[in-house]
Amino acid sequence: MSRDNTTMRATMPRQTRHASYLSGISDTPLKGQTIGDCFDDTVARFPDRDALISRHQGLRYRWRELQADVDRTARALMALGVAKGDRVGIWSPNCAEWAITQFATAKIGAILVNINPSYRTHELEYALRQSGTSTLILQGQFKTTDYVAMLAELVPELDDVTPADLKSATLPELERVICLDGARALLGMHSWETMLTHADRISDEQLAERQSGLEFDEPINIQYTSGTTGAPKGATLSHHNILNNGFFVARTLDLTEADRMVIPVPLYHCFGMVMGNLGCMTHGAAMIYPGDGFDPQATLAAVAEERATALYGVPTMFIAELEHPEFEHFDLSSLRTGIMAGSICPIEVMRKVIERMHMQGVTICYGMTETSPVSLQTRTDAPLEKRVTTVGSIHPHLEVKLVDPGTGAAVPRGEPGELCTRGYSVMLGYWHNEEATAKAIDAAGWMHTGDLATMDDDNYVAIVGRIKDMIIRGGENIYPREIEDFLYTHPAISDVQVIGVPDDKYGEEVMAWVKLADDQPLDEDGLKTFCQGRIAHYKIPRYVKFVDAFPMTVTGKIQKFKMREEATHELGLG
Repeated sequence: MSRDNTTMRATMPRQTRHASYLSGISDTPLKGQTIGDCFDDTVARFPDRDALISRHQGLRYRWRELQADVDRTARALMALGVAKGDRVGIWSPNCAEWAITQFATAKIGAILVNINPSYRTHELEYALRQSGTSTLILQGQFKTTDYVAMLAELVPELDDVTPADLKSATLPELERVICLDGARALLGMHSWETMLTHADRISDEQLAERQSGLEFDEPINIQYTSGTTGAPKGATLSHHNILNNGFFVARTLDLTEADRMVIPVPLYHCFGMVMGNLGCMTHGAAMIYPGDGFDPQATLAAVAEERATALYGVPTMFIAELEHPEFEHFDLSSLRTGIMAGSICPIEVMRKVIERMHMQGVTICYGMTETSPVSLQTRTDAPLEKRVTTVGSIHPHLEVKLVDPGTGAAVPRGEPGELCTRGYSVMLGYWHNEEATAKAIDAAGWMHTGDLATMDDDNYVAIVGRIKDMIIRGGENIYPREIEDFLYTHPAISDVQVIGVPDDKYGEEVMAWVKLADDQPLDEDGLKTFCQGRIAHYKIPRYVKFVDAFPMTVTGKIQKFKMREEATHELGLG
């Protein structure tokens, strides 16, 4: 077994043996190359193996075929004037063109700006303006979202000029717009097809010269964090950041060129574009997109019909797949591994994924956009209990420590502290925001995550909450995760989220939002009775709200700040 898979037993200096600190060791060196060069290496090794399958588009590429389209797109963007360091935004749900753009921009040194497909005009304007995007690639329409109409609100000039004459009063740095749906393209837009016709103006030698002039430490990607307060911040990531993180995430899954990965998570997020696309590319595995958005039936069909060996998703996606009425009709026996990330996984869900979906090697990951994203991951052979109570152990070539938020000192094993991480994966900084960067990354290079965690003697890390989610009731520190784990044990509770709400007497009080299992009766008094004598009185929820769903991001992360806002208003609290 590679030493990558034994980092949970990483050695530490004797004097810090009992401190909450881990250093990931590995016999495998970091990749010192750009994404484009790594892509070409993979093509050379596996030219005729499946590379990308976009089922909803009916598109299938082998690696050499994908390389041809990537290079053509790269040459076309160069011909249109996209220079090294220019920002190229992509605003689209999952599709083959998304991946092609990702690899093409990496080859020419343009910085890909991931724009959330859920953004509306205000958010879109902010991302384009703050990043200084000069080229925007967008989908025509997705479900009820009309991307072209929204952009036209911001850039009405698109109705009146040719693509070569585009000048926007609202977004003066925006020089060109490329619409993936040629039928929806406005007068001032290139269609994807017409954009590609410009490729012949740039030779293969000119593309190779551009590519050879790139350095792996240069920025190649901006991803906007969905911060709970203030404007989103653009985490700026290098080739080195995301190429290596994708590689080591997939290596932990024991991925090879024989694997076939179904990716139903959004590509605009690190889960899709780094852990998915780059994880597959660095190992020669096939990327399979079941649809433009998540659909449990399409995902199950993709696994069965493509004989997939790996599957990604957040817990809610796996739950939807397991609960699909046609679940038993899909042959999932080809599956062996995958990743469940984004939020905490209940033990029964994990058990069903392992037993009913044949994913004995499913792993849990922890990370954040600012760290490319993964810092911690369970191994494929980790005990079930570790996969549902922890987020794994340290990744190769990275460090993690837990510190007292007040003093900055490392806390002893078993005590909660703020999780900090350091190493190749830490972002270059927030785009054009030195103040926010300085707050997030300290003088020693540690990225402060804002998450509270504990570390056990087996070197596994468990997330116990967010610093800002911690409830301080009458001077007592209460960690919502502890109460959530306890309430999960009630047979009537399918899911639960615990928050703090304002209180005049105690400062904060505990509130539980509860989702009940089908046909399971439980009321507020019953829940409180269940708690009495089993958890401390001050941890028993003062308020209980029964819900059908929780507010969450498109990547499945619970938005507790929205829950607090809603509850504070509904309860009439100050």
